[in-house]
Amino acid sequence: MNKVFLYSALIVVSTLISAVSQVLLKKAAMLHYEPWYREYLNLRVISAYAIFFLATLMTVIAYRVVDVSSGTLLETSSYIFVFAFDVLIFHEKITKRKLLGTALILAGIAMTVLL
Repeated sequence: MNKVFLYSALIVVSTLISAVSQVLLKKAAMLHYEPWYREYLNLRVISAYAIFFLATLMTVIAYRVVDVSSGTLLETSSYIFVFAFDVLIFHEKITKRKLLGTALILAGIAMTVLL
C-alpha cells in the first residue's frame, strides 16, 4: 500500500478520534458539578483531553508524509463526524441545511481528490 495513503488515513482517523473527544466534552458540559473544580477535574474531561492529545500527535506524525494542502482537506472530514455524532448521540434533528452543508463538504473533498 502507498505510504501517503496510509498516512492520509491516519489523518482521517485522528479527526474521528478528535470528534469523539468533542462528544465527551459536550457530555461533560451538560452536567452540573459540585464543587466547581470538578467541572474540570472529572473523568470525562480528562479523558477527552487525553484523546485530543492523541489525535493531535497522530496528525503531527501524518504531516511528516502528507503535504499540508491534502492534510487540511482531509481534516474537513471532522465536520462530517461531528454531524453524525450529533444525530446519533445527541438526537439532533437532520435539517436540509445540515444535509446540504455535509454534501458540499463531501463534494469539495471529492473534487479536490479527483482533480
